This record gives sequence, C-alpha cells and structure tokens, in this order.
Amino acid sequence: MIASTELSGYLRGDWPGLQQVYQIRRERWEKDNYQVEVAYRITSLGPEQADARRLLELDRGHWGIENGLHHVRDVSLGEDACRVRTGQAPQTMAAARNLALGLLRQLGKSIATATRRIVMHPREGLRLMGLPGY
Repeated sequence: MIASTELSGYLRGDWPGLQQVYQIRRERWEKDNYQVEVAYRITSLGPEQADARRLLELDRGHWGIENGLHHVRDVSLGEDACRVRTGQAPQTMAAARNLALGLLRQLGKSIATATRRIVMHPREGLRLMGLPGY
C-alpha cells in the first residue's frame, strides 16, 4: 500500500479536510485467472495520525464490517432491493432485519442455512422469538 500527502493541496478545494491519498492493490486468483485490482482512497487523517500500515488496518476493518453485516443483510435479506423509502419505515425495516439476523445467528448455523430452516419450520422461528405456545 502507498500513502501520500502530495495531492492534498491540489485536491483540497474539492475535498475540504483532505490530508492523504492512498492506493490499495489487491491480487487474487479466481479459478485459473490472476486478477489485480487497484483502488484509490482519500482520508482526512494526516500521516501523523495514520501511516500507510494504519490506513490499511482501517480499510480492512471497514470491509470487515461491510462483509460481516451489510453484505449479509443484502444477500440474505434483500436489503438493497427493498423500496421502502419514506417516514420511519426504513429504520423500522433495518431494525427488523437486525433482529432477524440476531435470531438466525442463535441457531448456530450460517445465515443462509438458518433461513432455509426457518422457512421449512416456521414454528421454530416463533419459538426463537419467545412467543408463547410455540
């Protein structure tokens, strides 16, 4: 990874507070195909706050959250496809999705496996929610 302050003066008009620009290079094999991806990022953290190693840690931490929560919410629960956009409904739906993921995780299986299980055995889902009589 490379980090630099060289462009901060040039780009500051477009991005107030910009301190550093950094590059992340990802290399991976996908089946028999070698792929290289180069991404550029900007940050308001100065080099005294975050050197290249720290920026990489922060970037990985961000993607850990993205992959661990947001990706699961989208892939397993279709969050990005949801067209609820007005009033309190988006926050309510997000809370319901978080509740559902928490309950599904209690089954100790992958979210996809747990979702299929609940679809096939809805009473088990009701029991997870602590509803009486189930």
